[in-house]
Amino acid sequence: QVQLVESGGGLVQPGGSLRLSCAATGFFFSNYAMSWVRQAPGKELEWVSDINNLGQNTYYADSVKGRFTISRDNAKNTLYLQMNSLKPEDTAVYYCARGYGFGDGRGQGTQVTVSS
Repeated sequence: QVQLVESGGGLVQPGGSLRLSCAATGFFFSNYAMSWVRQAPGKELEWVSDINNLGQNTYYADSVKGRFTISRDNAKNTLYLQMNSLKPEDTAVYYCARGYGFGDGRGQGTQVTVSS
């Protein structure tokens, strides 16, 4: 049974940083690409970033490029998203997903609020 558990969200001021984590169980983590997606209040789900199964290739939405970094530790079955220079428009629930794009399964999400 695929299980993804996100953590690390919170309230941060504009310009601040957060590091999100996603603990994966129930599947062979290192066989799968992983992604981060987000959903802001009243908006559709938005793809944020992808990483291939071995962590060699990463992809970012233009809105986060240069500010966010996706990474993974296959030994710990964990996916990360380092978010720097946060903006109010980054406020959303962030989900990790198995696979590229919106993936084929998501966790419960972690709330990120960027506000002064």
